Amino acid sequence: MGDLAVGARSGTGEPEEPAGRGETSRPATSPVHQSPAQSQAGPQAQRSAPTGPPDTSDALDTSAGEGVSGGMKKAKKPRAFWKELPILIGIALLLALLIKTFLVQAFSIPSDSMQDTLQRGDRVLVDKLTPWFGSKPQRGEVVVFHDPGGWLNETPTPEPNPVQKVLSFIGLMPSAEEKDLIKRVIAVGGDTVECHGTGPVKVNGKALKEDSYVFPGATPCGDRAFGPIHVPKGRIWVMGDHRDDSLDSRYHQNLKGNGTVSEDEVVGRAFTIAWPINRWATLPVPDTFDQPGINKAMAAAPAALGLAGAVPLVMWRRRRLTGTRNPR
Repeated sequence: MGDLAVGARSGTGEPEEPAGRGETSRPATSPVHQSPAQSQAGPQAQRSAPTGPPDTSDALDTSAGEGVSGGMKKAKKPRAFWKELPILIGIALLLALLIKTFLVQAFSIPSDSMQDTLQRGDRVLVDKLTPWFGSKPQRGEVVVFHDPGGWLNETPTPEPNPVQKVLSFIGLMPSAEEKDLIKRVIAVGGDTVECHGTGPVKVNGKALKEDSYVFPGATPCGDRAFGPIHVPKGRIWVMGDHRDDSLDSRYHQNLKGNGTVSEDEVVGRAFTIAWPINRWATLPVPDTFDQPGINKAMAAAPAALGLAGAVPLVMWRRRRLTGTRNPR
């Protein structure tokens, strides 16, 4: 019907009003579409044109088209917020779980063993990402590690409520069930560490200047002298900053590892105090661990390898020169 309506309007059957006397005829809507017969008929033909009611089929089609167009232009009603809230919460929990597992985890300080660097109740953030890329604990870093076995036997573990279990599982709250410790790395695999009398602690024969982090009034050895102890490869020697109140490597020399901790037990490095806000601070490596000579054992290895490689080269060159001077 729509096509027929359009054809009737543009063809010879479309009604036209006769032009009155002294008036100019109103031009057709589309003169280029007039047929020759219509243009030659003159006024008589126009008077004989049908005068019935105009065909309204085209108007109906137009109104229907406008209704469809209006429906397409109508904006889609947004979903209610309460319907999207569970999705948002689920995404947030998933991201928190991934961050806790692979990137950063929060831990609470339960004791005074790291005073004055860390206070009881502080929340620290631990970097768990770099160990995935082969990073190893370094001297002077504050690290969190799992109980190597027997270190926390006498420490009671509080029973968390269901809410605490959920929050700790996704990393929004420190875990109360895991038996983890936090100490400072003093020596790493290959080092020799010792402390006698009132100190100081020595690593590879170099005395550490620990005034910047050891608890004021505490002696470097506390009440437990030790060493010299050779730290095996892949293990670390750890001590608390409050030497008089820390059951660290010094007190577990009778256990497997002679007081050292396996690098595999290390969760990661604590790099900042995140809570409370007035305690916010970073946990850098003290300058004393960068002093010259503390890595002498490691520095000697490249020199020894260089010497071992140079000897055959010198001998080969000497033989060549001798053969040139004394030809057969």
